[in-house]
Amino acid sequence: MNRSGVSTVTEFILLSFPCSREVQVILFMLFLVSYILTLMGNGAIVCAVKLDCRLHTPMYILLANFSFLEICYINTTVPNMLKNFLSETKTISFMACFFQFYFFFSMGTTETFLLPLMAFDRYLAICQPLHYPVIMNNHLCMNLVALCWVTAFLCYPIPIYFITQLPFCGPNTIDHFVCDPGPLLALSCIPAPGIELSCSILSSIIIFITLFFILGSYTLVLRAVLRVPSAAGRRKAFSTCGSHLAVVSLFYGTLMVMYISPTSGNPGGIQKIVTLFYSSVTPLINPLIYSLRNKDMKAALRKIRMCTGISQSK
Repeated sequence: MNRSGVSTVTEFILLSFPCSREVQVILFMLFLVSYILTLMGNGAIVCAVKLDCRLHTPMYILLANFSFLEICYINTTVPNMLKNFLSETKTISFMACFFQFYFFFSMGTTETFLLPLMAFDRYLAICQPLHYPVIMNNHLCMNLVALCWVTAFLCYPIPIYFITQLPFCGPNTIDHFVCDPGPLLALSCIPAPGIELSCSILSSIIIFITLFFILGSYTLVLRAVLRVPSAAGRRKAFSTCGSHLAVVSLFYGTLMVMYISPTSGNPGGIQKIVTLFYSSVTPLINPLIYSLRNKDMKAALRKIRMCTGISQSK
């Protein structure tokens, strides 16, 4: 479409959480602390896996990549949200908005690909223990991780391109803290049900296929675990898989609320709360879920803390 003389919007206003100046400052401090804790928690897991040779296994390589992804994920939204809390204008340029859209959705899609890969790793470790070291070696693990990242970043360029070609002639106010397709499409001067439906179908396909793969993997894992004669063995297997299932439940539960139905059907308040949960809250609690339920990870983190303390004392 020829947008010449039609599209006059060069920037958008992200309303974020409209409230008084005092509340904005309180929210800024709250999200800043959450942001720092998220970086520290996920960063500690990445460092623990990198520095402890005992953790150089596919399971922990996947966990380190997942934590690194969480760090990248929150950096697509939280820094700009923090800036808007203290800003009077709360503006974001047209191109910056769509770049945020692209990286936010690409990171989220990468997570939906990594979680099934982690489930597949647990399936092989529990259901095929004798063949596991041969099938899932470090080289294959890294190749599969790279495939997840590359595939995820190739999913959304075409939908985003078509959205950028829509005429945006005002208003330019987005009732959100992130450039999400629902609020963006609502600002178009012409209705775009085809693009909205396409985005919804693409998101649904990604979510359902990966979720069914995870559920299938853990169904087989559950059957195998229940056959283990040792109660201690069953507890260890359930403990390892329980952390992953907790993360899957938190992440997929909120995603399905947002993106299974067309995005315009969700009120702005619900969009913000649900998006905030899976984009900020989940990355914050993931390190707690994994580190508190994993003896090897706790031992590696204690080792890092002791080494840090010794180096500081010197």
